[in-house]
Amino acid sequence: MKATQKDFARGLPNSAGQASIFFFCGPDEAGASAAANKIVEALPDAGERIELSGADLRRDPALLGDEARSSSLFGDTRHIWVRAAGDEAHDALKALIETSEAGAGDAAPILIVATAATDKSRTAKLLEKRRDALVAMFYPPDLMSVAVTVRAMADAAGLRLGGDLAERIARGSGLDVRLAQSEVDKLALYMDAGPQSPKTAAVEDYAEIGAATEEDGFGPVVNAVMGGELAKLTGEIRRMKELGLNPVGLLLALERRAAQLANISAKLGPRGSIDNLGRGEKAQLGIFWKEEREIRQQLSNWQARKLDRLIPRLIALHRSLLSNSQAAELLLAQDLTEIARFAARR
Repeated sequence: MKATQKDFARGLPNSAGQASIFFFCGPDEAGASAAANKIVEALPDAGERIELSGADLRRDPALLGDEARSSSLFGDTRHIWVRAAGDEAHDALKALIETSEAGAGDAAPILIVATAATDKSRTAKLLEKRRDALVAMFYPPDLMSVAVTVRAMADAAGLRLGGDLAERIARGSGLDVRLAQSEVDKLALYMDAGPQSPKTAAVEDYAEIGAATEEDGFGPVVNAVMGGELAKLTGEIRRMKELGLNPVGLLLALERRAAQLANISAKLGPRGSIDNLGRGEKAQLGIFWKEEREIRQQLSNWQARKLDRLIPRLIALHRSLLSNSQAAELLLAQDLTEIARFAARR
C-alpha cells in the first residue's frame, strides 16, 4: 500500500492500521521520522524499541527477522526502528517476508526511515503492493506548510497561535517538524496550557523560551561544514558551545542539507545547472535566495559519489550521539571537522 505526505499531515491514513511494515523515504528525513513516530504512538502496545541500522541489515539480512520475532528480556512487546540509506534494508525485508510466508511466525512492527531512497527504489517496489506494508515518500516542506503543521500541533497542546508566531516557530526550527514539536511542547508548558485549559501565546512568550533562529543557530555551522570552510568552522564550533546549541538538532540540520544536495543533484543530472531551474522548481527543492550562493558552492564540493559516502556516516553519527549524550558535543565537533576536510578536497 502507498500513502502520501498529505495523508500524514492530516493524521494517520486508514491503511496504516492494516500494516506491520512501514517504509518512509524521500529527502525530508525529518518528516519521515515524524510519520514513523506517529505510527509508534498509534500502536496498541508499542513496547520496547529495538534500533538497527541499514548497515547492520546489509551485513546480516537475517538479523531483522531474528529481532522482529524475538521477545524482550521480560517478555514485553517490541517494535523495530531502522535507519537506513537507500536500499540497505531490501534484502533483510525480502528474507523476512519469505520466512513469514513459510510459516516462521508473527513479527513485531517494523519502521524503516530511509534517506536517499525514493518510492521508486527496490525496497519500495518490494512493499508497495502488499497489504501488510505501507510506503510513503516525504519531500522537503516549505515554510507555509510547516507553519500549518505547527498550528495543528499547538491546537492539540491547547495553544492558540497567530500565523506570525507559527511561522516564527517553523523558521526557528529550520522547517524540522520534530524540533517544531519540541518548541510547541515547551511553549505549552511555559504557558501552562492544555487541551482543557487553552491559552493564547504571543511572540513575546515564545521569545522567552524559543530556540535559536537561523541567523544565530544552525545555518552558519552547516554552511561552514558543507562548504569545507575550515577557517570559519573553528569559530562556529566555539560559538556552538557558547550558545549551547543542541548537538542532535545541529546534526539534523546537517542531515537535511545533505539530503537536499542529493535531491538537487539527482534533479540536475551530471551536466545540469541551477541556472536552468525555474523559480517554482527552486522553491520545491528548497533553494531560496538567501542561501542560493552557499548551495551552489556546496554542490560543487559534494558530487553524488561523495554524498553517497556522507549520508551513511551522518546516520552512524546520529546513533552515536543518541547513545553517548554526555560526550555528544565533543563527538559532533570532531566529526564536523572531518566532514569539512572531506568537503574541501577536490
